[in-house]
Amino acid sequence: THGRFHGEVKAEGGKLHIAGHVITVFHERDPTNIKWGEAGADYVVESTGVFTTIEKASTHLKGGAKRVIISAPSADAPMFVMGVNHEKYDKSLKVVSNASCTTNCLAPLAKVIHDNFGIEEALMTTVHAYTATQKTVDGPSAKAWRDGRGAHQ
Repeated sequence: THGRFHGEVKAEGGKLHIAGHVITVFHERDPTNIKWGEAGADYVVESTGVFTTIEKASTHLKGGAKRVIISAPSADAPMFVMGVNHEKYDKSLKVVSNASCTTNCLAPLAKVIHDNFGIEEALMTTVHAYTATQKTVDGPSAKAWRDGRGAHQ
């Protein structure tokens, strides 16, 4: 959609070089092994979908990160959505959640409609790309019959 990238791209010594910009790349399963402080990363966006609680996401702090933003709903981290409740953010919080992609799409619009006209009841549908945990072909599921259906159906 944007045409061919004409800059130089190379991987070398654990770093990605893109048109003169250098990005440190990590491939660690355990966030406590990532040296965020040494890389100069103050803020870490936790997007693996694995470390979604305060306790689990806090492992990034051990590596030197100052703050962690979870890019998924969390069972216990405070959730903030720009345009909805972002003004309630407290700078003392080290780990927060930015809720889900669906929430970030729907909540700001729903807030405007509700604040101006009121919402008594609503339904919504999310059309989403396959995710890493979805089966791409039909197969058995221990949880529920529908979880065994292929993601494309």
